[in-house]
Amino acid sequence: MAQNPIVLIPARLGSQRLPGKPLADIAGAPMIVHVWRRAREADIGPVHVATDAPEIAAAVRAAGGSAVMTGTDCPSGSDRIADALARIDPDRRHDVAVNLQGDEPLMAPAAIRAAAALMADPDVDIGTLAAPLTDPALRDDPNAVKVVATRIAPGRLRALYFTRSAAPFGAGEDFRHIGLYAYRRAALERYVTLAPSPLEIRERLEQLRALEAFMRIDAALVADAPRGVDTVEDLARVRQQIENSL
Repeated sequence: MAQNPIVLIPARLGSQRLPGKPLADIAGAPMIVHVWRRAREADIGPVHVATDAPEIAAAVRAAGGSAVMTGTDCPSGSDRIADALARIDPDRRHDVAVNLQGDEPLMAPAAIRAAAALMADPDVDIGTLAAPLTDPALRDDPNAVKVVATRIAPGRLRALYFTRSAAPFGAGEDFRHIGLYAYRRAALERYVTLAPSPLEIRERLEQLRALEAFMRIDAALVADAPRGVDTVEDLARVRQQIENSL
């Protein structure tokens, strides 16, 4: 099956917990530039930052990257990448869109490739990532999203449900969801036309809208879940990790 992926990184300035975080300095470069570099290192296709903020676009372009300006009324990152994709690729050359969050400067290029590779299966609508949940404290942490899934192949899961609660019940494997998505283009275009679904609203998890619309989501298993940047404490920790790696 033909595949021509594109990587799109949605970014906005209006974070409630950490305003302006895409431009936060990490080891001499804005965070969004570090994310763009990780996507380039994955080497699966062209990379564009999708934003409605001229400041973010300017920072990306100053580093040699590509930024596309989107509408200001995008309610989610998925809506923003759909907007960007329509602007960048009106001829529909790209059939897979990888959504890498703009606050994931520690995302491994191999993990990006693993999510995109799931699109080789024509029955998969959306690919994502999961990691073993080994810290017992995270089972009850609503900020650690769990994926209830069944193994269908080595290193690969079929997602059955996503939740902020401890699930499933009883002893066994637990998996933490990592919010990177590879969308088949038709699935992305369908997804953004759907109204928020009841379980999505209840759990505050957008991927449930896809499951409630009977889309298939598979997850590639990776060794661990990189922590994104949501708070000042997260930013300090990521700065330290990146500076230590230089």
